[in-house]
Amino acid sequence: MLGGAGDGDGRPADPASGARTPGARRPDAGRPGARRGRSFGSRSSSRADKVRALRGLGGLGVLAGLIVALMLLPAVFTTGVGARDAADWFEREPDGLSTSGVPQRSTILAADGSTLATFFYENRVDVPLGQIAPIARRAVLAIEDSRFYEHGALDSRGTLRALVSNLGSGEVTQGGSGITQQYVKNLLLTQADTAAERSAAKEISTARKVRELKYAAALEKRFSKDEILRRYLNIAYYGDGAYGIEAASRHYFSKPASRLDLNQAALLAGIVRYPYAYDPTRHAGAAKARRDTVLRRMAGLGWLDRAQAEATLRTPLGLRVQETHSGCVTSKAPFFCDYVQREILTNPVFGKGRKDREKLLKQGGLTIRTTLDWRTQKAAQRAVDRHVPRKNSARKAAAQALVQPGTGRVLGMAVDRGLGPDRERGRTWINFAADASHGSSIGMQSGSTFKVFTLAAALEQGMPFGTRLMAPRGFTPVGYRDCDGRRVGDPGASLRNSADGEGGRPFSLVTGTQHSVNTFFLNLERRVGLCDTVKMAERLGMRQANGKPLQQFPSFTLGSNPVSPLRLAAAYAAFGARGRYCGPVAITRVTDAAGRPLKVPGAGCRQVVDKGVADAVNHVLRGVLTKGTASGMGIGRPAAGKTGTVDDFSAAWFAGYTPDLASAVWVGDPRGGYRHPMTSLCMDGRCYGAVFGATIPAPIWQDTMRAALAGDPAARFHRPPVRFFSKGSGEEPPKRPKDAKGRKGKPRKGGPKRDGRSPDAGGPGTPGVPGVPGAPGAPEAPGARIGPDSPAGVAEPN
Repeated sequence: MLGGAGDGDGRPADPASGARTPGARRPDAGRPGARRGRSFGSRSSSRADKVRALRGLGGLGVLAGLIVALMLLPAVFTTGVGARDAADWFEREPDGLSTSGVPQRSTILAADGSTLATFFYENRVDVPLGQIAPIARRAVLAIEDSRFYEHGALDSRGTLRALVSNLGSGEVTQGGSGITQQYVKNLLLTQADTAAERSAAKEISTARKVRELKYAAALEKRFSKDEILRRYLNIAYYGDGAYGIEAASRHYFSKPASRLDLNQAALLAGIVRYPYAYDPTRHAGAAKARRDTVLRRMAGLGWLDRAQAEATLRTPLGLRVQETHSGCVTSKAPFFCDYVQREILTNPVFGKGRKDREKLLKQGGLTIRTTLDWRTQKAAQRAVDRHVPRKNSARKAAAQALVQPGTGRVLGMAVDRGLGPDRERGRTWINFAADASHGSSIGMQSGSTFKVFTLAAALEQGMPFGTRLMAPRGFTPVGYRDCDGRRVGDPGASLRNSADGEGGRPFSLVTGTQHSVNTFFLNLERRVGLCDTVKMAERLGMRQANGKPLQQFPSFTLGSNPVSPLRLAAAYAAFGARGRYCGPVAITRVTDAAGRPLKVPGAGCRQVVDKGVADAVNHVLRGVLTKGTASGMGIGRPAAGKTGTVDDFSAAWFAGYTPDLASAVWVGDPRGGYRHPMTSLCMDGRCYGAVFGATIPAPIWQDTMRAALAGDPAARFHRPPVRFFSKGSGEEPPKRPKDAKGRKGKPRKGGPKRDGRSPDAGGPGTPGVPGVPGAPGAPEAPGARIGPDSPAGVAEPN
């Protein structure tokens, strides 16, 4: 019969007290694909096998003799300096003895406490002894160390009996190490960081056994028997990637260790000796035989009624395997999960170096509580997938990030892809919604969504809504200075609007924004000052997606900088919060394995724009949804937003918000927007023509916001200060065109057409200007970034 060290007639006290445990056992034999070597659970099939087994047993005999002699040394030799020194050496606690560092898995939770993902090197969940079923404890003690509660660090009687039993049978049927020694062995192996340390922890030598025994003796003094048992049950490896009895119970039976029954407890207890050989998912027959050995051992000790044992012997294993994956690939919110993971791996708050931070995440037993709101997340994912399906025929992509105004909490993050290698259609490792540091994306040009920063700077300087500026048909980008005072621009360039009808006349701050007139905003930016416009964007958290400062060129207001949807959503959220900017945050609380809180990065909320100025911005942007380029994209409650279409229809954006929720949506082509523009887009049987910000991004935003805010009371924007109305409302009826006889006809209706084109939509960009997107020979950056940097300007349709 197979058994553990000290398999005798002693009965241990029922270990029912609780505590906590770490750890894991990682023998080579316990890992899938590892070399098994000799089978210890079956008889040698040949004379050569028996000879090899007896050689091993001979070594075990020598080793056992040395260990017993060492234990008896202080008692036998009561005089002499050598005896006293040996006794003192053995009794002293080893230097540097530590029981910390046992890996435990970390868990990421959504705002409601549901699990988003787990991370681990070793899948382990540390539990108190009280959360391990008593029958499971008895089963392990019966087969591994039945005299555990009666002996000290070494059970000499059990060790010698195991030697005699093994010599008599011609094979290893009983081990020579008690539970404390096994715990020490697993602890040293788990704590090993180098190949040399791992080799030393596994070597078969007298020196290793003596070292383990010395550590075991020290731990027997430091901890109670219950605590040592708890630690052992939590550190042991149970095969198939399950470390510790709690993870094993959840893996094999889909239940916690506190609910294990006799059959399940006996199976797990039997696996520990040789986790690979007795892995029930690979070797069910061997696992059942080993389980039966445990049951017979328990009955033989009198710890189990024989009738109950016999009945259980006839019971099938009853596995209900539940896989636990490490990482975000299988998460229901994979890109948000990936964002949280990268936040921990890149933020110095969680450790000095990346290696330290990764170790904390994958073996620190962290509980990471996040901001993810499932209603918002599901609404965003449904909308993105509906309008830009994952495996769409045009190979376009879409991404959306949603931020709560006033807190910076990231409530949702959706990409129309699964997380994984992009060689598989419909998957990508790139998080198009986040910056490079949090998703590997180097960003996408933002289009006319950046005009809001010029508008805010103008209002901050006191310009009222009725301020009117000329929007020429062609605009030469000169007269600008960056924040270092250097002149920037291109006197040889001539930028124009996307439709000739929009040039050659003046617009107010309100109408120029509603119709997204490029030359109006270039003129406004020059009047306000390029530097003031850039600083406004920076105050609102904007930077390039690669982490570098924003580039300062006249085309700044037209969205030449590559950014991420998340940062843009956070900037627009600040307007919804009346000028209070909060950096995007996804983590609210982190606790370690002991429940102690760790420091987490904050949102750094601060007032960056005067409330009245923010109210004025909101007033103007509300008109975009009612009278401007996104007319018809309302959500049944007060909302504001801005469309953005990148040069040559290489990408399209919409950023919009209410006082409760802000979102930014990007749609483009990961292969390169200039190589694959959306000029005549047909996708999965539906044709759009040229894609503007109101064509696909705005409907994604609209569907998301309606679902995410459904049932919530509608919050209202504040009325702007009266000073902004000093030159009127800025609203004006469109001019009535004259017919061939010079008579005025009916006013032309504003707003976008059914296909998403706005009245000012038209031309393809800025041809003939080297280095300007859309110009012949203009380069295109690889990867997720759609379009190159633009030193001169970008003419954007809307």
